Amino acid sequence: MTQSSMRLAGLALIVGAGLAATTAQAQDKGTVNLSYVEWSSTVASTNVMRAVLEQAGYEVKMSSLSAAAMWQSVATGDTDAFLAGWLPTTHEDYYAKLQDQLVDTGVNLDGTKLGLVVPAYTEVDSIADLNAHADDFDNKLTGIDPGAGIMRLTDKVIDAYDLDLDLQSGSGATMTAALKSAIDNHEDIAVTGWTPHWMFARWDLKYLDDPKNVYGGAEQIHTIVRQGLKEDMPEAYAILDAFEWTAEDMGEVMLMNQKEDSDPYENAKQWVEDHQDMVQEWLPES
Repeated sequence: MTQSSMRLAGLALIVGAGLAATTAQAQDKGTVNLSYVEWSSTVASTNVMRAVLEQAGYEVKMSSLSAAAMWQSVATGDTDAFLAGWLPTTHEDYYAKLQDQLVDTGVNLDGTKLGLVVPAYTEVDSIADLNAHADDFDNKLTGIDPGAGIMRLTDKVIDAYDLDLDLQSGSGATMTAALKSAIDNHEDIAVTGWTPHWMFARWDLKYLDDPKNVYGGAEQIHTIVRQGLKEDMPEAYAILDAFEWTAEDMGEVMLMNQKEDSDPYENAKQWVEDHQDMVQEWLPES
């Protein structure tokens, strides 16, 4: 073997040893299991957290669940955390039932809102006026997955306002597809909506007034973790606890995810790379 070849071989061994050490370090830190619901907001935040935890040396697994199963999975310890606790109103039932079995680390996004959303051109401005225009809306409200807190609240809205419209369940994707179709045809539609959501950046929309305040006021999104995570994985807990961003930050990621053939995980990694100043605030000092 020539001297040059020996140097290259030595360099390869050094690089390989470094990669092996990095891999071993990640494996030594363990795996963080994140649960989430297929809502555009939650897909954005969960993938960003995955990228941040991976940067810190953890392996991360993500489990897509219904809202009820998401809360239950952390309460039972089957998953470690989720970033989609809408409180105090949307998920109040889940929290009231399970609060003694999990840990609320606090707010990761402030100033959310939810309610019935319609295209801006719709003549109706208030939930109280929906019955008078029920035919315009095909006598229905377009919802998302049946386990979502906003669906429970919308059932209460129907009772409170004695609405003659049926709430149809589906998913976040089917809701936005129905909204797009209605807007393309300049038709009336009322959907269960929330802020932050990319649909407000794409279309001109408005919330219907809720004079009885059934949906409640502005909410916050909380990070919820399993009991014992702080002791088992103190650094991962610290990252989850420190995570906090704005609706504008989340909206930026959600819009990236709406591009054709885009990958939410790859988009999250790119966002994390582009916002290292913010990310460093979430990471413990080494």
